[in-house]
Amino acid sequence: MNIKNNSANIVSVTRIFVAFAAIGLLYINTTEAYIWSVILTIIAFSMDGVDGYIARKFNQSSEWGSVLDILGDRIVEASYWIVFAVLGWLPVIFPLICVARAFTTDGIRSVALSKGMTAFGEKSMQSTSWGKFICASRFMRISYAVAKVAAFVLLIFAYIPNLDINIADPVRTIAIILAWIAIIFCVVRAIPVVAESGKLFK
Repeated sequence: MNIKNNSANIVSVTRIFVAFAAIGLLYINTTEAYIWSVILTIIAFSMDGVDGYIARKFNQSSEWGSVLDILGDRIVEASYWIVFAVLGWLPVIFPLICVARAFTTDGIRSVALSKGMTAFGEKSMQSTSWGKFICASRFMRISYAVAKVAAFVLLIFAYIPNLDINIADPVRTIAIILAWIAIIFCVVRAIPVVAESGKLFK
């Protein structure tokens, strides 16, 4: 493999393992493990922006890179939602919505990809201005990412072993509110994909 020409894709794959390491630390009931989990979670989600920057900066954008980026997003996001539900930190509805949304949008996008279209970029399957805004605009993508990362980080922080309850309770409340905002963003950003999918099957 030519690392120089595939650095963006390497970052996309590496962030999955960083996220897995962060999640694994949640099963070690120590303050240090949870603090490291917070740090690695921040790094994992920061890498999502890094791979896109590298791809644009060094002209490494490709259909495979687009698929790999979305694949990494799905694995990382679903893993956190699922583990939080397993640990009892969030209702099971969160991972159910996340997984259902992922299968729906990615199934449609796989058909789009077979027709030469991608989820984002110049060949985006979204043809309407509102669809492009909801799915691909910097405002929507950053807002969703911030809500999601803040929810995940604060949720982990709120359950740090032996954390003062006067700190843990309000942080947990904020984290749950942000989790609802994130999951709503998750659903809303799927609407244009479904709404504009009809043209793929004509």
